[in-house]
Amino acid sequence: MFFAPLRELFFRNLQGPGAPESDLARMIQVEHLVKTFRKTLAVDDISFHVRRGEVFALLGPNGSGKTTTMKTLVGLNLPTSGRVTIGGLDMATLPETVRRFISYLPQRVVFPGQLTAREVVAFHARLRGLDPSKVESVLERVRLLEAADKPVEEFSGGMIQRLGLGIVLLPDAPVLLLDEPTASLDPQGVKRFREFMLEQKEQGKTIVFSTHLLNEVDQLADRAAIFVGGRIVAEESVENLRRAYSNTQTLEDLYLHYVSEFEQDRRSC
Repeated sequence: MFFAPLRELFFRNLQGPGAPESDLARMIQVEHLVKTFRKTLAVDDISFHVRRGEVFALLGPNGSGKTTTMKTLVGLNLPTSGRVTIGGLDMATLPETVRRFISYLPQRVVFPGQLTAREVVAFHARLRGLDPSKVESVLERVRLLEAADKPVEEFSGGMIQRLGLGIVLLPDAPVLLLDEPTASLDPQGVKRFREFMLEQKEQGKTIVFSTHLLNEVDQLADRAAIFVGGRIVAEESVENLRRAYSNTQTLEDLYLHYVSEFEQDRRSC
């Protein structure tokens, strides 16, 4: 559990005095975010918000800025300009406080190969100051209890991804940030992940996940932002995104339409 004063601070900021009703529901706010790496513009002046209890997808092809955005939400990247707030707290000025309310699954999950799954989860529980009894229940939830004492180096890619999801579950954080969470999962693992997402949403968690898979957005997201070339070219509910382009019959058609438009603009420059 979180320390009570920190949880109180978090939700007091989320429901700050005098805030407009529309702002009270905004768990995550990204304002004019720009991120450059030397001369490479990775994220180009994007803004979006995620409501409390919402599942929000960052949809786009590889290299479109999704992972850079996700790392900036977590505080692993410092913005070149712009602002990120979570629960009303500024990530740039209060990073350690904000991170207490986040669980993050990176795109590529890496654990020390010589450690067992039980040791990995126990280490992260100690790191978070959590009750050691949570280790067994987390291993059971991600169906790794039988393999808990095997070295991680013997795990398949799907098992490592499930171990990563177990780490995400440990702190019972109100905000989950998941970067390409179904990477390396087999069809059964993907099905279990979808069940996991629905379960977390029912518990009121705010979830942001990135993907290039359109069916995941259709099945899991309340709203989505379409990323192309470091920019957000559309942001709406999945249903409204389908309506955004009059000739579009599916979300895939709309998605490909935006990618094609971006490629044409880039060639004409």
